[in-house]
Order: sequence, then structure tokens, then C-alpha cells
Amino acid sequence: MNTISTKGLLLRIFIPTATISLLYLLLGFFCPIPHLLLFCLVGSVTLVPIELWFMLSASKKETGAYSLKSAFAGQGKAPVLQTVVIALLFFGLAGLLSAFFAPVENQLFAGARGAVLSRLPAGFDWANYAYLKTFSRPVLIFTCVYYGIFNVAVAPVVEELFFRGYLTSHYKKQSAATPVLIAVLFSLYHFWLPFNNLFRIALFVPVAYVAYRKKNIYISIAFHCICNFVSTLGFAMAVLA
Repeated sequence: MNTISTKGLLLRIFIPTATISLLYLLLGFFCPIPHLLLFCLVGSVTLVPIELWFMLSASKKETGAYSLKSAFAGQGKAPVLQTVVIALLFFGLAGLLSAFFAPVENQLFAGARGAVLSRLPAGFDWANYAYLKTFSRPVLIFTCVYYGIFNVAVAPVVEELFFRGYLTSHYKKQSAATPVLIAVLFSLYHFWLPFNNLFRIALFVPVAYVAYRKKNIYISIAFHCICNFVSTLGFAMAVLA
């Protein structure tokens, strides 16, 4: 296995997110479509392909063929019942954090968030439903469908394979703190949502650690997809109501 240095780890994490964030920011000033749809489209051609390329290239060096084997290094058996139960338990924890922790963080960073968004076009605020409803219903339906595919089935799976699989197993300095470090960096890599880092850290550190200890990446994949499904469903209901 080809291990990754700390410098290599940081480059692999922040090159994809810097690329998508910069392109999204630049295009967002001239955006004729909902910004959330723009973000998903940009992510489809930048973030996801770059992270897949890192994993495919690592597998090529290690096995001689392009595959996702580098993301499953060190993984054990993944009992279906255990995976589902643990993922649902963590989803319950996510609900509690959303109800009691997230509002506190939102209030804490409300001033900074408002100051940043006031300097940007309205579309950069994904919770600005009044702005979103200025678009036609077919555009909003397409946005919700594409957002659902990208945010529920594509991005979380690729991110989990990349962070909890490839990066966690290949990082040179292996210890019990490795999954915690990767989870914190995963939270910070969300440049496009900079005011929810504490919530994401509280959310993903426990599940990342358990998935690491159980050698079962499917726990974190299921958890991530479930969380994104619920948030996507809430968005669609708010926009299409």
C-alpha cells in the first residue's frame, strides 16, 4: 500500500474542494439557474471526478488496474443488520444535534453568515426560498431531482469512499485518532458551507470512529446517505409546496 503523507493528505482533500468552490463562486455571479443546481452541476464535473481519480490512481499503483479497491483497504465483513442498526442510531443522534446543537451554532455565526451573504447575489443563500420560487416550476422540479441524485446517491457515496475509505486507510500516521482527524478535515473541506463546521464535526466524528473500529465503511455510507436524503426531502417540500 502506498501511504499518504500529511502534505499529501491535505492536498488530496483541499484541491477538490477549492476547485468546486472557486468555480461555483465565479459562475454564481452570472447564474441564470438556481444556485443549488449550479453547485450540483459543478460538483458533478469537478469534486466527484477528482476524488474518484485519486482513488482509481491509487488502486492502479497498488493492483495494476483501475478500481476502487484502494477505498476498501482494511475493511472487514459488513453485516447488513449491524450496518443498518448502527446507521439508524447515529441518524437519531443527528436528529438531536439538529434540534439542539445546530440552532446554537447558527445563532453564534448568524452575524458572520449575514455579512458574507449580503455581499453575494441572493442565490448563494440556499435557504432563500423566496428567491428560488422566482423560477418556473419545471426548473424547480429539475433542481430537486438533480439535487436528490447528486446529494443522496452520488456525492455522499464518493465522499465516504474517499474520506472514510481511501484517506483513512492510506494515511501514513495511523493511530486511533486517524478517523477523528479525517472527519474533522472532512468537515472543514465544505468551503461552500463554512458556518456549520461544528455541527458537522459533532455529527461525523462519532460515526467515522465507529466505522473505523468496526472496519465497516458501509455504516458511514448509509448514515451519510440517510442524512442527505432527509435534508433533500425537506428542501424539495419547502420549494415545491
